[in-house]
Amino acid sequence: MAFGFCLGVALLLSTWSTAECADIPNGVYRTECHDRYFMVAVDLSFTGEEVRFEAADGTGVYHLTEQYAAKCGYTVSVLSLQGHVELRASYFSCHTGNKDDEVFTFNFNLIATNEGKNVTYTFNETCSPSLPWSPREVTCEANYMEVSVRSEVNCPSGIMKDDWNALKLAHSSTTSDWQVMFQKGEEQLPPMNLSEARKQSYVFDLTDGRLVFRTPYGQPDSISTEVNGVPVEVVHATLFSRQSWSVLMVDLVAACSMHDGSFDSGYMVWETPEELYPSHDGTQLSVGLNGDLVQQPVAEERGYMVEKHNGTVQISIPYNAEGGYRKSFMTGELYEFYSFHLYLEQILMDEDQVETRLRCHRTLNTPLLPRPVVTENQTALEEHMFTVYLGDVPTDVKLAAVHLNGQLFTVPFTNASRYTITQVDLNDTHGYTLTVPFDDPAVIQQFSKEDAVLRYRLDINYTLTVLPENVPFYHMESVVAVFTDVSPPAFAAVCAESGISFKLDHRPFDYQWEISIGSDPLTSELAAQHGYIMTNNSQSLLLDVPLFTHGYEYKDVTLKGFSGTFEILVRDRETSEVQSSTVKTCPFSSTELIMCSTDGRMTVVADLSVVIPSGGVPARTNLVDRYCGPKEADSTRALFSVPLNSCGSRVKLGRENVTYENEIFYTKKTQNSKKAVSDNTTRVIIQCTYPVAGLYRLFSVYKFESDTVGYGSIIRTTQPREGLQRPTVKPTTALKTTSAAQRRKAPVAYLPAVHPPIRYIKVSRGQFLFSGMRKGAQGSMQTKVDAAQI
Repeated sequence: MAFGFCLGVALLLSTWSTAECADIPNGVYRTECHDRYFMVAVDLSFTGEEVRFEAADGTGVYHLTEQYAAKCGYTVSVLSLQGHVELRASYFSCHTGNKDDEVFTFNFNLIATNEGKNVTYTFNETCSPSLPWSPREVTCEANYMEVSVRSEVNCPSGIMKDDWNALKLAHSSTTSDWQVMFQKGEEQLPPMNLSEARKQSYVFDLTDGRLVFRTPYGQPDSISTEVNGVPVEVVHATLFSRQSWSVLMVDLVAACSMHDGSFDSGYMVWETPEELYPSHDGTQLSVGLNGDLVQQPVAEERGYMVEKHNGTVQISIPYNAEGGYRKSFMTGELYEFYSFHLYLEQILMDEDQVETRLRCHRTLNTPLLPRPVVTENQTALEEHMFTVYLGDVPTDVKLAAVHLNGQLFTVPFTNASRYTITQVDLNDTHGYTLTVPFDDPAVIQQFSKEDAVLRYRLDINYTLTVLPENVPFYHMESVVAVFTDVSPPAFAAVCAESGISFKLDHRPFDYQWEISIGSDPLTSELAAQHGYIMTNNSQSLLLDVPLFTHGYEYKDVTLKGFSGTFEILVRDRETSEVQSSTVKTCPFSSTELIMCSTDGRMTVVADLSVVIPSGGVPARTNLVDRYCGPKEADSTRALFSVPLNSCGSRVKLGRENVTYENEIFYTKKTQNSKKAVSDNTTRVIIQCTYPVAGLYRLFSVYKFESDTVGYGSIIRTTQPREGLQRPTVKPTTALKTTSAAQRRKAPVAYLPAVHPPIRYIKVSRGQFLFSGMRKGAQGSMQTKVDAAQI
């Protein structure tokens, strides 16, 4: 069954003016024509908080009260965070000129208070939406729901029982005028005519091509329910007219998610049922803020998360999303909250290929979130002044005054003051840097002759205000500067061509500390033993530590290079407790290396140019286990990094050492896919060897510890091409043990690289063999963290 309507309306638009009217200045307002509504925003600095709008047409001027605006399709919002008042008007609002559902004309009055007098400003705008109308359009505004349907559509396939019941009730009506019935749950309410419905704030309107139904939220005939756990408000209206034996019926359902939003892990989350209206092929989503829509992939690129769970669409907006707003709030402590004006579009297609376009406007606010400011003591003793940074200050908070040990100083300081306060502006915050000389009368000095300690103390009380309300709050901080004869010395370190250089400028009291490399005190004998170059005179101590000498730690091995770290410890001379340390990390390069690390890993950079046939590439090499390929490769070298007991490694147990051995292959497939034949005549064997002093503990508690480093080697041997093929990896077996007497005479054993499940090997650090080094670059100071158990 098809149905259609035709209604012609002549609307005379006139220009009006009164003595109270005035032209609104440029720059204090903006107007925008969106796909489904018109928007005008005016600065609150121009209007003040007391502002109201009027809608005008050929029949008169209508004050947009809260109730009338919701009834007639207008939304007025005072947005203090954005600093403007905003009016949104539906294209089907009551007093909008409509030409063929293509051209819409708006006329508004803005009444603002200027110098105690009400002044009226006029706005006129014409909009033509570029997006064609869908058969069914639903708008979930902040204060009303609106449904419009095309006035010529095909009846849906199939008639439901509820439709038949409504049809019987409609046919029993004694009037041929248009009437409406509301269905509340299972209850069919008595019909009423459209005039009576309008008195109850329901609006039905017929344009050239659409039937429009609008209702405020919270109407007596609405239903508050849950769909998939999401609160939803529904108004179900059936509009009908009986002509003789024919009944024309239009089913209108307005359904909107009433989810308030929640804040979770830095995201503002809002939910809506995936299918508020019938959908056969799922839902297309677009989302944005402040009336701007972007498709779901673009929104996700901007940090949004759009997820579907159990029939529910969950939209997560990052707290710092562009288009959101934040505000500081003072209630005992400093807090903040974020506000987002969400705009969502869902497009659904039912089984009859009738499209429904649903759009939601929702304002979402986070709860109050703690927003502490921070202070950082940036004092340098050699400058003999306090330098204190107050940071993470929000943009709507400013510093008004500072109390220094109880003395009040307003900001900005006077030019004659010895103190300075400097504002530091960042992207979305700012800070203040305060400097106060140690010898200023405001600074408290404390000297202890017994302890030979001189302390300077400054108690700071910052007075800040939250704008624009000018609500004050306070932040207190105490900073202390200590001059003492027991401060540990500190080295300066730089990357050198062949290692790292350290320098320490002597002070008279440095003798109270002991400089050590690991657990060994730094002496000229130790330096000579390990190959360090040390120069020590009355002014300074210079220590050059060549690369690959004792004490280095190597990390981040790639084909491009690696990093070397060296640490110097400063210990209390009496207790040997570590007081401070200097750690320096520098980058270096190498053509070939092997590392046997403390975490049971073999890392190898091998030059394979003599192994790979012409035209071959190192990327096609592998270890004994053919599935263990290189982690990185270039034209001549390959980087392998594997656990010692994997990839087909063999274990060789000797009287004093344990050796893990593997081999690098370059192979190509033969016609027999189960057999891979080497294409080279040079074998590349890689080994990691560790001392096994105290090996007996391995057989009692399955734990092996060594105080010495592992030693790595890359061995190249030559053998005929014929018969050379990859060895077969044996099945997994556990390491066999023998008695102590037998162990002393046992020959070297070659076993698959597998171990009891709970066995660990602990060593202090790895060892490299390197060649082809080049000059290191400037490194970085780091804090050392040792990991020694594998």
